[in-house]
Amino acid sequence: MRIISTRRIKDFCLTHPNAEPTCTEWIREVRHAEWENPNQLRNLYPSASILPKNRAVFRLGGGNYRLIVVIHYDRGIVYIRFIGTHAEYDKIDANTI
Repeated sequence: MRIISTRRIKDFCLTHPNAEPTCTEWIREVRHAEWENPNQLRNLYPSASILPKNRAVFRLGGGNYRLIVVIHYDRGIVYIRFIGTHAEYDKIDANTI
């Protein structure tokens, strides 16, 4: 999969250095993935939440962080929409961000 702009993740890790190892691992795994549908994503990330409109929420860092992406399975592209702490995630609508 091709991740469009990891800048949000990198910026987040600057202010949350404890998140860096898990975020770096997520980036590595996703770049090597070849998901064609949400079921294949769930094989690698069983705890991921699959949302409407090709969105997915990943729990990172033992559930301390949330990452929301939009996935275009047919093109092999992942767009980063949000990364934040669990508390920050609770304040947003994952379906519209």
